[in-house]
Amino acid sequence: MIANAREYAIMLLDRDGRIATWSPGAERLFGFSADEAIGQRLHLFFLASDVAAEAPDLELETARKKGRAENSRWHVRKDKERFWGNGVTMRLSDGSGFVKILRDETPSKLADEQRVLLLNELNHRIKNTLATVQSLAEQTLRAGNVDAGTRESLTNRLLALSQAHDVLVQENWAAADLHTIVGQAVAPHTRSDGGIEMNGPPVRVNPQQAVALSLALHELATNALKYGSLTTPDGQVAVTWNTALDGQGRRYMNLLWEESGGPHVTEPQQTGFGTRLLAKNFGRESGGSARLDYRPEGLRCVLELPLSHSAETPILDVEAERTGKESTGK
Repeated sequence: MIANAREYAIMLLDRDGRIATWSPGAERLFGFSADEAIGQRLHLFFLASDVAAEAPDLELETARKKGRAENSRWHVRKDKERFWGNGVTMRLSDGSGFVKILRDETPSKLADEQRVLLLNELNHRIKNTLATVQSLAEQTLRAGNVDAGTRESLTNRLLALSQAHDVLVQENWAAADLHTIVGQAVAPHTRSDGGIEMNGPPVRVNPQQAVALSLALHELATNALKYGSLTTPDGQVAVTWNTALDGQGRRYMNLLWEESGGPHVTEPQQTGFGTRLLAKNFGRESGGSARLDYRPEGLRCVLELPLSHSAETPILDVEAERTGKESTGK
């Protein structure tokens, strides 16, 4: 088995870390023959900086005390070429030495570094694009004598989109923390004395859901500040959420936006931008739902989203909504 494990360097080490056996895989990986390697210390294939930092000795000491020591670092071949090695050193049960197993993961390491490089470049370009769009929109609307309120609304919506992007960048676009999303969405609208409370368990949502939630919460918060509970000193907004399983064992999340202490609420005669946004982003395409309840004592909005949705599922579809009152309907 050892002779045919060509992708792995397998060797026995004595108590002092000297090489006692040298597998064909080790010869292929490092370039040293068995005659050249046997009798040499583990330092043979460590970089000079690691040897100076006593990394080989520390690895053996960890394996001696804990039974095993995992290792991922740059190593060096006989021809001085570097490669990224991943392996483990294990203490033999009889205490006579160690066994070390190592393999070359350079392609995976380089691919990961390239992925990080491309992701950082993508993040940079998206931020620049959003800033450019914001500037173009502001200049175009200003030149067209569009009123300042409309210009401000568009700028704030673009800012909400940018903030959702910031959360995803911090998580490498893998997922986003719901508490962070809610906090960033409502922060610009929170009064000095509070007014908005958040409470819910840890939840992570996919990138499309993160953007959809950020925009929806921005619309709800803006509406509460202009027409709803945040227009009065005693007005409050409670944002709570939870996760559960449906009858088929699928996870989903529900979020409640509940206003109180504000002016009397009546159902709107026209559908505003916020209402259309909620319907699009949390409708049938997403597998979720959005429900607005215009209670006289304050607006309630219930959002539901499946947490098992594929990251490729398009749940954000904001089309050119050029008309309609920006209120969610108060």
